[in-house]
Amino acid sequence: MLYVGMDDTDSKLGMCTTYLAAVLAERLSPFGIHGYPRLIRLNPNIKYKTRGNAALCLVLENGPVEEVEKAVVGAVEEYARFEAEDTNPGIVIHQGSVPDEVKAFALRVVRDVVEIEDAALLAERCGMRVRRFKNGRGIIGALAAIGLDLYDHTYELLAYRMPENYDKPRQLDNESVYRMDAATYPDTWDNVDMRNKVIVFSPHTPDPVLYGIRGNDPDVLLKAQKMLESEAVERSQIFITNQGTDMHLLKANISETRNDRSYILRGFVFLEPHAIEGGHVFFEIEQTGVSIECAAFEPTKNFREVVKKLVKGDEVRVYGSVKDDTVNLEKLEVIKLAEQYKKMPPKCPACGRSMESVGKDKGYRCRKCGTRRASPVYEKINRDLELGLYEVPPSARRHLARQIIRIKEPWCRTHPSR
Repeated sequence: MLYVGMDDTDSKLGMCTTYLAAVLAERLSPFGIHGYPRLIRLNPNIKYKTRGNAALCLVLENGPVEEVEKAVVGAVEEYARFEAEDTNPGIVIHQGSVPDEVKAFALRVVRDVVEIEDAALLAERCGMRVRRFKNGRGIIGALAAIGLDLYDHTYELLAYRMPENYDKPRQLDNESVYRMDAATYPDTWDNVDMRNKVIVFSPHTPDPVLYGIRGNDPDVLLKAQKMLESEAVERSQIFITNQGTDMHLLKANISETRNDRSYILRGFVFLEPHAIEGGHVFFEIEQTGVSIECAAFEPTKNFREVVKKLVKGDEVRVYGSVKDDTVNLEKLEVIKLAEQYKKMPPKCPACGRSMESVGKDKGYRCRKCGTRRASPVYEKINRDLELGLYEVPPSARRHLARQIIRIKEPWCRTHPSR
């Protein structure tokens, strides 16, 4: 096999590395494309990312390495947005089986922060061909796209616009999108946000992508695409991907967390939820004397209403990325609810009438018969919160976040967000 990895050809100004991969899948088809192109989402917290931090890899059955390299370099030079400061393309080409150390490096790129020279030295040690443009940061993702073990995976069908339409508003028939979603969910997901009435599978950025349909089977994606009514599509490409897998999350103790990584953390609510201006909701969880702040930001919409129901002592598991020492929530599992009680005046033991307070710390008295009692009664409050796993809505979902509908463990009660 001949692996062709590439990354960092897009920018906030436009372009998309997935489009480059789709073009190359056509140009390199005479060499035999093995399987689906690989779309690998990397650590979503990296400050250098342009948008979704995706790297791409094509796997070829055969082909002269020099000819393949020439074609790939030519395509990068043709399409990459070199004028953008943060666009630093990289190409890595590898022939043969993928070394275990490259697989380990790839998982690190999804979960951690690595340096350009880490990738360059590893590629050199493994005898790979490397092409760097500008500072060459793209070789990190290019190498990761080659090496990542897709022990869990999903698929995405990306449809691309006609070039003459790039600067025009996207034309999609909304009703056809909702019909497609109704007919294919849960085999496809995150096409629409039903609760917030938003179409989410079509971007608003200046790039070639018209829409991306995500699902668990390529045939379902093709079926879904046929239901859509839209502007003309220049080309479509199905990718195999680590999207929707939670592959970026590390299980850790609160004391082990570092910024720019993503975690699953377990603890008890220490500081109860409170909202600030802008609608963001914050609370803290604690574990063995160490606490960390958690946030449900305004874009998570109705998810914040779940968060607001937490009280001190609730046992929870939080999923999300740590930025500025705060967990940006992607999911929340309520494991155990703390018991809450409200203070109530007692009933008169003589006549059954409700007693009334006679003053702070002075007990209670029955107005009807004069009977006195020193202590109140406490009534358990029924909590308006169910145990189980909750998620942010599709409009706030990260590419790598695993949708609850993909979680099949029988022990886990789920509350999917639509």
